[in-house]
Amino acid sequence: MRNINLKSAYIIRWAMNENRVLEKFRRQKIITIGQLVEWLKCSVITARRRLKKWQSYTSINNNGRYYTLPQIPVFNENGLWRYRKILFSKHGNLKQTIVALITESEKGLSAVEIAQLVDLVPNSSFLSRFKSVPGVRREKYHGRFIYLSDHPQIYSRQMQTRASRQPAAGFPSDSQAVEILVELIKYPDIGIEQLAARVSKPGKQVAVAMIRRFLRFHDLLKKTSATRR
Repeated sequence: MRNINLKSAYIIRWAMNENRVLEKFRRQKIITIGQLVEWLKCSVITARRRLKKWQSYTSINNNGRYYTLPQIPVFNENGLWRYRKILFSKHGNLKQTIVALITESEKGLSAVEIAQLVDLVPNSSFLSRFKSVPGVRREKYHGRFIYLSDHPQIYSRQMQTRASRQPAAGFPSDSQAVEILVELIKYPDIGIEQLAARVSKPGKQVAVAMIRRFLRFHDLLKKTSATRR
C-alpha cells in the first residue's frame, strides 16, 4: 500500500510540474529542447516524448531548433507563422512545406519566390533537390526554372494561369533575380540605383526600371525602403 501511495504521489507531482511547464511554455511561445530538459528536470528523450505528446510544431529554419505549442501560432494564408525570426509551418518540416506551397500556388513558384517565403538564400543548394522530389515538377519556363505540382490537373491549371499572367518583357534573368534578392537581404535599406549598380556587370547592365518592375511583380516593392528612392 505504501508503494502505491508513493507512486501516486510521484505521478501527481509530475503532473503538477508538467502543468507549470506548459504554462511557462505558453507565456514564452517558443523554446529549445535544452530549455525543456531544464524545466522538466528530465532527459532529452523524455523531453522529446513530451513535445510529441503535446503535438508541438518544430521550426523550419534555425535547424529545427525551436518548438511551439499547437495553440500558439496564428498561421498566415501560406500556413506560416513567424516569431522573432523563427519560422513555423502547419505543413510540417521544410521539405513538406515547400511541396505544399508549390502545390497550393496559383502558377507554381520560382526559386526566388520559394526562398522569399521560407527564408532560404535564393541560390540555396537545398532547392536543387526538388527536381526529383515526389509531388513536384521542375521545368524551365522562359529561361528560368519554376516548380509546379506533379498532379496532372493541378499542373495544367498552374501552367494555364502562368501563361495568362506572363509578365511584360524587360525582367531580369533568373541569375540576376537571385543577385537582386541576395543584395536586398544583405542591405535591406539599399536604394534601387545602388542596387542596380551592385548587380550590374561590365557590358551587362541591369536597369533601375527593370529592378523596380521585378520587385513590384513579386510584391516586394512595399517591403523595402529602396523603393522610396
